[in-house]
Amino acid sequence: MHDYRGGPDWAAWLEHSALAQAMRGGVSLYPAVETLHILGFACLIGGIFVFDLRLVGLGRGIAPAALAAIALPVAGGGLAIAAAAGSLLFVTEAVAYLHNPLFLAKQGLILLGLANLALFHWRFRDGLRQWPAGAALPPAARIAGLVSLAAWLAVLVCGRAIAYV
Repeated sequence: MHDYRGGPDWAAWLEHSALAQAMRGGVSLYPAVETLHILGFACLIGGIFVFDLRLVGLGRGIAPAALAAIALPVAGGGLAIAAAAGSLLFVTEAVAYLHNPLFLAKQGLILLGLANLALFHWRFRDGLRQWPAGAALPPAARIAGLVSLAAWLAVLVCGRAIAYV
């Protein structure tokens, strides 16, 4: 990661905080937090991909509400873990991250994925419980699944590539 100067004061303050120094100072804390970030993201991606694949038409033998009851809490827990761990990773080089276009793209794509999720649940809150196993879902639900798959896959790619920019 490049060392950029001239970042926001709050980002520079974060980088010089005791938390950031602790994250950078030990041999095991940073890798442990990075591992938690990856584990959280694996749960997020795994849970959301399974559900999205049902939305787009795979696994029609499974009722969407039954799958949502299992997959979405796993995804939500994964998001919480990934966000907490990612925040700890961010403080170590906050200024540089704010200058990294892939980091910024990742954050925007996370917002897109979350907005898509919120819109889906707002639009289909009642319908989700009523869709039986075997049913083809409404086109808007399939589109939401495709947008979600694309957004979260792009988050994964950007996140992995951040270190190389």
